[in-house]
Amino acid sequence: MVSTAAADAAGIVWGVATAAFQIEGAVAEGGRGPSHWDTFQRQPGAIFHGEDADVTCDHYHRWRDDLDLMAALGIPAYRLSLSWARLQPAGRGPLNPEGVAFYRDLLRGCRERGIEPYVTLYHWDLPQPLADEGGWPVRSTAEAFGEYTALVIAELGELADNWITINEAICASFLSYDWGMQAPGHTDEDEAVRAAHHLLLAHGLALANFRRIRPEAAVGITNLLSRIRPFSDSPADIAKADEARARMNELFLNPVYRGAYGDAVEAVFPQLRDPELVRDGDLALISAPGDFAGVNHYTNVLIRADDESPFHGYRMIQVEPTPTSFDWSDTPEALHALLLQVSREYTDLPLIVTENGATFHDYPTPDGQVHDPERVAYLAGYTDAVVRARADGADVVGYFCWSFMDNFEWSWGYSMRFGLVYVDFPTQRRIPKDSAYWYRDFIASRRATDNQGDNR
Repeated sequence: MVSTAAADAAGIVWGVATAAFQIEGAVAEGGRGPSHWDTFQRQPGAIFHGEDADVTCDHYHRWRDDLDLMAALGIPAYRLSLSWARLQPAGRGPLNPEGVAFYRDLLRGCRERGIEPYVTLYHWDLPQPLADEGGWPVRSTAEAFGEYTALVIAELGELADNWITINEAICASFLSYDWGMQAPGHTDEDEAVRAAHHLLLAHGLALANFRRIRPEAAVGITNLLSRIRPFSDSPADIAKADEARARMNELFLNPVYRGAYGDAVEAVFPQLRDPELVRDGDLALISAPGDFAGVNHYTNVLIRADDESPFHGYRMIQVEPTPTSFDWSDTPEALHALLLQVSREYTDLPLIVTENGATFHDYPTPDGQVHDPERVAYLAGYTDAVVRARADGADVVGYFCWSFMDNFEWSWGYSMRFGLVYVDFPTQRRIPKDSAYWYRDFIASRRATDNQGDNR
């Protein structure tokens, strides 16, 4: 059962999220080995302006101050990730004692400050030795992850009640092995499909380890989901929207919550009918009941058929007003509708919005503050969408804003600022933005009352 210790009166936990590679830095300290992202970021043209995550937010050295700031802002829950490359540099064998000590201190530090940790086991930092052996397209990587998670649970499992196995398998498979946008930068759809299955298998193996070693933990997988609709009511747009839904959502939802990939997904990816890839027992492991369903959501997708598009014969159209600086739509109703859809069509498990946020052109003004009214409006809309979804029947029990602070945003380097806290990277100064104070006050108002006002 998901821990409700940090929940408001309506049963919703409000928190913030980060990921190890994006904030820690210290890539060659504390026994950490290279991940495939360390290798990828050295490739010419891989990262905007040739930037890297060698230091980023320097959270490895500044975590105490960062947690103090989080506590001062009244944030009751923190979703963080453990670096596989820091905990097990070779991808196999014993855990690195210095890595274990770092995360033990970090998790205890959360608890000491009244912050409930939600811990992600894999947020894309695959140890380079496993990447050299083929990475996620090969089954042995999933098996290595299973062995790794058993060790992590034994060492750190008692320090957190809520665990996420895999973050955004679509990105760790298709953006990494088909679209060439993320580590290791490959462009082979067959590799991506195999990676997707093995990431889901890794989830199943990790869940089985929790059930065996720490059965009282609440465990789930986080998927990146968009509301996908046809651009028009033309048969061509409808057909392509169905295909896009199979590629982007159903590939990852169906096996976890329905126990099968399904005809529509297998029609798009016939590799999944190969018994050498999807072996006997795989889907039973993948679909073993978890404790919650994680949903990452950033944008609303309209699909328009276009025979000239190199992307499967369709284009993803953004037409909603007020786009973010990444040109993603600002459509809270899409999150509301998506949460209802997942709860009605896929699972009756509690839902946690494990990431949602926006990037804008933030900068300090002469008064020394960072005023981000666009993000304040964005958060007001999306948090309201969560509250309304719960009132309308979706069992939403958590919302985590991406991100606590500005950080290394993968291939976009430092050009995208998602944080509630501004980071001046040359000096490492932290400046809470107006949105951080808005979120502080929003959480306080939600948690301050049981029966006053409308907490829905």
